[in-house]
Amino acid sequence: MREALKAVRALTFDVQGTCADFCQPLLRMGDGVNRAKGLALDWASSSAEWRGLYRAVLDQIIAGERPWLRVDHIYRETLDALLERQGLSAAFTTAERDELNRIWSRLDAWPDSVEGLARLRRRFVVSTLSNAGMSAMVAVVKHAALPFDAVLTAELAQSYKPAPAVYQLAVDYLGYRPEEIMMVACHKYDLEAARAFGMRTAFVARPLEFGAGARPDVAPEPWFDVYASSFVELADALGA
Repeated sequence: MREALKAVRALTFDVQGTCADFCQPLLRMGDGVNRAKGLALDWASSSAEWRGLYRAVLDQIIAGERPWLRVDHIYRETLDALLERQGLSAAFTTAERDELNRIWSRLDAWPDSVEGLARLRRRFVVSTLSNAGMSAMVAVVKHAALPFDAVLTAELAQSYKPAPAVYQLAVDYLGYRPEEIMMVACHKYDLEAARAFGMRTAFVARPLEFGAGARPDVAPEPWFDVYASSFVELADALGA
């Protein structure tokens, strides 16, 4: 292990995409909706569009163009926009839309997540550091049985990654210096911001994050401290 990594005391994790699979739960939900409503909606493309609408609002908030809004409210607002775009506004009641939106609290752990986190937890403090809201993140952690020591989300900073205030949460709440904390994510923008803040970085490749037909950027970068294909491989690399 590199000398610099020996100082790491805590690992913080992105959750949606990195620890948990959101694509398959969304597709299963979509199949059920199509059957119940007699629709033929392509939920693979619709869920990608939903995520794109959500990210656009997130970026507006980070830029100060909109007041802060919790992620579950952003997803709910952009679900309305998505259904309107699809010409389906009249097909779903408010209660049905609320139920659809709860999918973001019922994500599945990747097959390696629980084992890898359990191993890492024996050596390090392990915490979420997610853009999700606190209540949604607690629900995901419980639903997916993710063995975290702490749950931290951007809601505590009233901002969103990649804003530095979110990474500061790890310092403030876990009690370690930035260089003693490693950010773990499958998103390069997240790790770039964490590195700029002074944290160590571990990229865990999730080639199926957006489904079998997508091609996310999972190429190694020279500035990653660790590159791994799973949390188990990350545990091996960190001697956990």
